[in-house]
Amino acid sequence: MSQWKGMRNFKIVSVILLVFLLGITIGLSRSHKASARSNNIYEELKVFTDVLGLLQKEYVEETKSNELMYGAIKGMLETLDPHSAFMPPNMYKEMQEETKGRFEGLGIEITIKEGILMVVSPIEDTPAFKAGIMAGDQILKIDGDSTKNLTLMDSVKRLRGPKGTQVTITIMREGFTKPREFTLTRDVIPVRSVRHELLEKQYGYIRLSQFQEKTEGELDKALKALEEESKGSMKGLVLDLRNNPGGLLDQAVKVADRFIESGLIVSMEGRREDQKMKFFAHSQGTIARYPLIVLVNGGSASASEIVAGAIQDHGRGILVGTQTFGKGSVQTIFPLKDGSGLRLTTARYFTPNGRSIQAKGIIPDILVKPAVSEEEKVTPLPKQPMEKDLERHLIETEKGPPTEKEKPKKEEAKAKKPSDPQLERALELLKSWEIFKNKAKEK
Repeated sequence: MSQWKGMRNFKIVSVILLVFLLGITIGLSRSHKASARSNNIYEELKVFTDVLGLLQKEYVEETKSNELMYGAIKGMLETLDPHSAFMPPNMYKEMQEETKGRFEGLGIEITIKEGILMVVSPIEDTPAFKAGIMAGDQILKIDGDSTKNLTLMDSVKRLRGPKGTQVTITIMREGFTKPREFTLTRDVIPVRSVRHELLEKQYGYIRLSQFQEKTEGELDKALKALEEESKGSMKGLVLDLRNNPGGLLDQAVKVADRFIESGLIVSMEGRREDQKMKFFAHSQGTIARYPLIVLVNGGSASASEIVAGAIQDHGRGILVGTQTFGKGSVQTIFPLKDGSGLRLTTARYFTPNGRSIQAKGIIPDILVKPAVSEEEKVTPLPKQPMEKDLERHLIETEKGPPTEKEKPKKEEAKAKKPSDPQLERALELLKSWEIFKNKAKEK
């Protein structure tokens, strides 16, 4: 018996020793891999510091180390997607002012498509809008200098400036026989996030131009004003997200929460666990369930697509207009010690049904094209750039099966187009909604 116990103890000790030795082996293996990775990074950084030293010592003109460092960081981020960027202190400060609803410049949202600087959309009542700058315009030059090799941040920096100063941009547009110059005077751009109007005394209209710090509060005020103006008899609401380039994620979630009573609004997935988040609607604060029409177009991007996608997936309203921009990624702003900032794409977002809209956008339930003026018939509108047209754009990934709502319903062409056929169609739908509801009550 004692011999058996001795053998048993020997086996237990042997197992413990084996596990211990295996642990050391695995630990050494991981340590070796980590050490190898660190050595690789060290060697790469050594090359960088060698180049930096040579530039400071051998370059024909004296160089400034901070400018070299900023240039290196910008170059590094240019290898990523087009929405990640480095912002020097002055640009980072301007960005912070913009989210608060005020900056100085021309009033246009821009992007880069196939190396060409293009207009995503002009902001209403701004110098660019008043001068006739259109979505899809190609900006070939700024003050006579080619934009071909400029980054997006460099272009923004050159277009913005103090109120009263002028800038000349050279525009090429489909239908132009040659580029044209537009000289614009910069102004304070007080981006009005929310506008509202009562249509035909019974139907509310709310325009969201951008998602800023105060958008949720301004939306609540607009809804209250419409209720008071209609004396509590409002029969439907049009939410206009056309040419809304996005903005703050938390504000988009709060706006969607106003219309959706419960359930998922949007989910985010990044590489790290803390970047995997889900945002849900709450019953508290949900507005009365008016019939809802949401207007979208190719200038509706990012945060506005989150709102539109949530409303569409929950069946809370009907989307009318044209296909959206297709920016399904989330950018996080990281402040740096010297006052500069880093805008980095950290996650992809998905609609409640698991749809990714990255590089393909959201297709409305009812496809309605915008009006075409007599001038535009002669000079056709340029094709609006989409996320899928941007260099280095993220490849979309599906999280769930596509829904039937991705297939637009074809609409019959009208012989006579109103000035805003998309808004007119929205109003028609709300009136039809009311008619059907009354008919159902009669039965």
